[in-house]
Amino acid sequence: MKDLLAKIVAEIETFKTESESLSEKGVKAAGARARKSSLEIEKLLKEFRKVSIEESKK
Repeated sequence: MKDLLAKIVAEIETFKTESESLSEKGVKAAGARARKSSLEIEKLLKEFRKVSIEESKK
């Protein structure tokens, strides 16, 4: 669970960095990286939900 949380936090930081590059500096490639990161965050959050439900059943 801790490993999963660390991955989520790291991916959110990546998204934050890339989206700021896009919005503040106009780096178009950062937009693609931010979108990719958002998809990864979505996948990780679904996994978190699954693990969290399993943990609560114990």
